[in-house]
Amino acid sequence: MSKTVLMAILLFVSCNATANIIVDKTGVDEKDYIYDLHQCTEISTQVDKKDSTSSAVGTAAKGAAIGSAGKAIAGGSGTDGAKQGAAIGLGVGILSNSRNRRRDADNFEQDKQNVVKNCMINRGYVVLN
Repeated sequence: MSKTVLMAILLFVSCNATANIIVDKTGVDEKDYIYDLHQCTEISTQVDKKDSTSSAVGTAAKGAAIGSAGKAIAGGSGTDGAKQGAAIGLGVGILSNSRNRRRDADNFEQDKQNVVKNCMINRGYVVLN
């Protein structure tokens, strides 16, 4: 495989992985830039992805307990309150988990971008964003 094709592939892969990084390329050798960007992108793969592990079932159980207690205090049947609380707790748990997963994914991507930016800065490039 020729060096030109290899460099084009590296450039394509690097640009897709680091689309949010803007570097001032004034006086920069393009081959060195592509090589450094590729290495920094590889380093960014070491970022750990955080995983929110709260369960919707656990939230439903908490909702059932709160609903039961609230209904019993109000003078109603604790069983009815537990059912209502479990349903509400399950819904809240599902929505909360979805929101947490999106937030974790956004933070993961931001952390990877920061690693690439800092790596490029440490290699002497002027990162503009």
